Amino acid sequence: MGRSNKLITMTQINTQTLASDSEDLIVKCAQLTKTFRDFWLRNRVTAVDGVDLHVGRGEVFGLLGPNGSGKSTTIKLLLGLLHPTSGRIAVFGRHPREVSIKKRIGYLPEESYLYRFLNARETLDYYGRLFHQDRRRRQRRINQLLEYVGLDKVARRPVGEYSKGMQRRIGIAQALINDPDLLILDEPTTGMDPIGTRQIKDLILDLRCRGKTILLCSHLLADVEDITDRVAIMFGGRIRKAGAIGDLLTRRDVTTVSVPLLNAEEINALDQVLGKCGKQIDRVDHPRQKLEDLFLEIVHEAQREGLATSGATSGGRTVDFLSGQQRGAHLPEDTNPHQLLDELTQEKFVPVASEPSLPDPMSKSELLEDLVNAEQEKKQPKRSEQVPAPPKKDDHVDRDLLNDLTE
Repeated sequence: MGRSNKLITMTQINTQTLASDSEDLIVKCAQLTKTFRDFWLRNRVTAVDGVDLHVGRGEVFGLLGPNGSGKSTTIKLLLGLLHPTSGRIAVFGRHPREVSIKKRIGYLPEESYLYRFLNARETLDYYGRLFHQDRRRRQRRINQLLEYVGLDKVARRPVGEYSKGMQRRIGIAQALINDPDLLILDEPTTGMDPIGTRQIKDLILDLRCRGKTILLCSHLLADVEDITDRVAIMFGGRIRKAGAIGDLLTRRDVTTVSVPLLNAEEINALDQVLGKCGKQIDRVDHPRQKLEDLFLEIVHEAQREGLATSGATSGGRTVDFLSGQQRGAHLPEDTNPHQLLDELTQEKFVPVASEPSLPDPMSKSELLEDLVNAEQEKKQPKRSEQVPAPPKKDDHVDRDLLNDLTE
């Protein structure tokens, strides 16, 4: 016990020193190590081994690696769910276990653990209450988030009936309910169709433009390549390579030249010119578009023809509206193209003094009881509609008392 207390104290001291290095770093780790021990306190496995990591403000950072490489353990260390065996770690310049920084973090775990008998609206209302958000702003934010993730049409269906992709959508909305400055997404597009995947990528890019910091873990490397600024590739608990995505993927030994369509004679002439420089053409082919782009093009064409599908909506109109490409037919003409996302990311929720704070955490039974009471209040007639019951025949009226009162 004494050794453990000493280790925690030294880690907290090192965190304070690390926080003073740079104010623009949201996450910084130095020689971060986590070793799991067995019952006899013998080292069983080293999940994270001497990791040096830093994530700047307004950056999309990709944490990559095969299963068992230490990604999930690193995320749990950043969230304060695990304590490091050694090394230094700071989130927003503070120790990750401090409660004050929790409200600034949004987290989407690899598996969405949701109450299957609550619907999407009730689920978001539950998490909004945990952050002590007042009813008016909480309901407004819930409506915006449901529209943004494409679940506004199925908001009344129980979450247990959702597909895997729809559960990921409500999980992302839950991660955004507190307007986080740091968003940690663990496999955000698992189980989603290509339309949902593109929507989530556009969401991440929009959040980055508004100064949010995103830490992304995914096995879909093509998605990571599209949206990340920097990546770190882990294996065996260590970072094998890290850097800007452009620098890591650029081949310096090959030059690509793009020109309009050439015929055979023009290609031969170009080859002769290159031959004078001691070079030759290695390959001549036509560029290909991504399969994702072709898929979305076909789907959008079908939507323009009026075809519909069941389940979650694609969110295409919402994404186009946020990006300013076109206005949805259901939106007012004077709506600002970025108004919805600005409200989602810039509003700060202040608890209202007139609304009693809820216990933290709020139990499921209490939430269900509150929802049942609210439904019963809706069914009760209004005061103007209530008719006083006629007096019973055997009611006795004290005439002397009435006379005294009227005199």
